[in-house]
Amino acid sequence: MKKYLSILMVAALLMISTACSSGTGASSTPASQTDSSTAASETASSEPAAVSGSITASGSSALYPLVKDAADKFKQKNPDVSITLNAGGSGTGLKQVADGTVDIGNSDVEAESKLTADQAKTLVDHKVCVITMAPIVSADVKEKVSSLTTQQLIDIFTAKTTNWKDVGGPDEAITLVTRPSTSGTRALFKQYALNGSEEASNKSLETDDSGTLLQTVAQHKGAIGYVALSYLTKDIDGVKTMSIDGVEPTLENTYSGKYKVWGYEHMYTKGEAGGAAKAFLDYMTSDEYGAVMESLGYNTTSKMQVTR
Repeated sequence: MKKYLSILMVAALLMISTACSSGTGASSTPASQTDSSTAASETASSEPAAVSGSITASGSSALYPLVKDAADKFKQKNPDVSITLNAGGSGTGLKQVADGTVDIGNSDVEAESKLTADQAKTLVDHKVCVITMAPIVSADVKEKVSSLTTQQLIDIFTAKTTNWKDVGGPDEAITLVTRPSTSGTRALFKQYALNGSEEASNKSLETDDSGTLLQTVAQHKGAIGYVALSYLTKDIDGVKTMSIDGVEPTLENTYSGKYKVWGYEHMYTKGEAGGAAKAFLDYMTSDEYGAVMESLGYNTTSKMQVTR
């Protein structure tokens, strides 16, 4: 009997040993190999999905240079995306995104100021940066006048003051270079530089193309207009900026709130953005691209010390 029990115990021990051996084998993959496989899997899953498709956008000429630069950099990362951009003014961009003609409508002003309430409520606002608007004059004027008070600026743009000698400048007629009523730049300038006063129209020298406006001011003695600071990142022959109430139009003065003519730049989509348009807007507002904005003359929203 004792011999029989001994045989049974030996058999049991062998079975336990085999089972343990088998279990060890099932999990015998080296720890380092397991960690490596997991890391590779995690790395693969964390890579952004490839973006493809097409994006169309139009609107603000003030915002156009920034969107163009961002589009070029975005396409370098996503070569299967096509992006078509047009300027045309904030009113045009808002109308086109509202009626579905484009995917994104760029604007210097909120949609409610250019569209009906029913149209505006169909749009989603993406604030991408802050922009500064600067008065510009022909070089002959800046030789004698470097700053205007708000009231002088209002009187000039409403055509109440028609000669520069009345504000300490040369004896020259003031030539207004104006923008159309659809212009978001005009709307911002009217609200914050002219305290809401409607500027006089000069149909013969009216344009919402900021490049054309700069050339027009440079080519006409006694001329005055206004453009976004993003068009003044380098010296332009024949054109000078004008301070308002002694404050220069700079990024720093805008951040601090000392300079008052600024506004948010909007990129509207009809409903929530999706697909390639959403990826592009995410890139526009990323920390990676934010570092580029200031070099192009735009204020990053995160640095603003004042809000509206």
